[in-house]
Amino acid sequence: MSTLTQELETLRDWLRYAVSRFNLTGLSFGHGTANAYDEAAYLLLHTLHLPLDRLEPFLDAKLTHTEREEVQDIIARRVNERVLIPRSYIAELLRDGLSPWIAEPDKVQTALDLCTGSGCLAIMVAHHFPNADVDAADISSDALAVALRNVADHGLQGRVNLIRSDLLSNLTEKNYDLIVSNPPYVTAMAMEELPPEYLHEPQLALAGGDDGLDAVRTILARAGEFLNPDGLLVVELGQNRAAAEAAFPRLPFTWLSTESSDDAVFLLRREELLAANRAAA
Repeated sequence: MSTLTQELETLRDWLRYAVSRFNLTGLSFGHGTANAYDEAAYLLLHTLHLPLDRLEPFLDAKLTHTEREEVQDIIARRVNERVLIPRSYIAELLRDGLSPWIAEPDKVQTALDLCTGSGCLAIMVAHHFPNADVDAADISSDALAVALRNVADHGLQGRVNLIRSDLLSNLTEKNYDLIVSNPPYVTAMAMEELPPEYLHEPQLALAGGDDGLDAVRTILARAGEFLNPDGLLVVELGQNRAAAEAAFPRLPFTWLSTESSDDAVFLLRREELLAANRAAA
C-alpha cells in the first residue's frame, strides 16, 4: 500500500486531496463542471458507484484498500497532461433511461451513438436499454480503435457494433428507435480561445464550424429518415441553444434538464424532424 493510500482514509480526505491536486495543476473545467470541487466530487462519486447527487452522507465513510487505489488512479489520470477525461450531459440523462421520454426501456430494439468517440455513450446505451442492438459510428479510425477496446472491456462485442462513418453517410438501410449524438459543436471563435489542456483532444472531435452547428445541420437534415416511427433524436449542443433555435426556427426543440445544465441537450421526435424538413422543402 502506498503512503498516500495509507494516509487518506475517508471520502472527505480524498475529496480534499483531489481539489488540491486539481487546483495545483491548473486544470481547465468545462466538460460538465465549472470548478475543482465539482470536478473532484463527480469523479469520486462516479468511481465509487455512488449517487452523483448525494455526497454529504458518504463524506466520513472509510474507503477500502481497493477503492483507495481506484480513486488514486482516477485523480492521477485527470491531472495527466496527455489525457482529457470528457463527460457528456447525455450520460446524465441515460442514467434514468431517458425517462419520461422513453417509458419502457426494454422496448428499445435499435440505437445509434453518432460521433461515438471512445464509445462511452454507446456502452451506456447498451447497459440502460438491455434489448437494444447498438451501432456506434465515428469518422475517426483512431477513435474507433479506442472504442473497440472499451467495448471489449465491458463484454459488449455482441451488442455494440462499431462503424466508420462520416456522420450518417455510411449507415444506409439502417433504422433506429433512438439516436444519441455528442457531435463537434465548438464554435470557430471558441476554438481559438480553448485552454491548452483541451488542445490534447483531436480538433476533429471539437470544431463545429463558425457557429458550432456544421455537424448538427447534417444530423437534423437526415436523422428523421433513420428513425423508426416514434423514434427519438437526442443531441448535445453545449452553449449553442440560441444559435440552434435561430438556425432552425421550424423545429420544436425540447431542451432536457440535467444536474448541471438546462439547455445543453435537445430532444426531437421523428415526426417533428420530418415535418420541419417538409416545410423547408
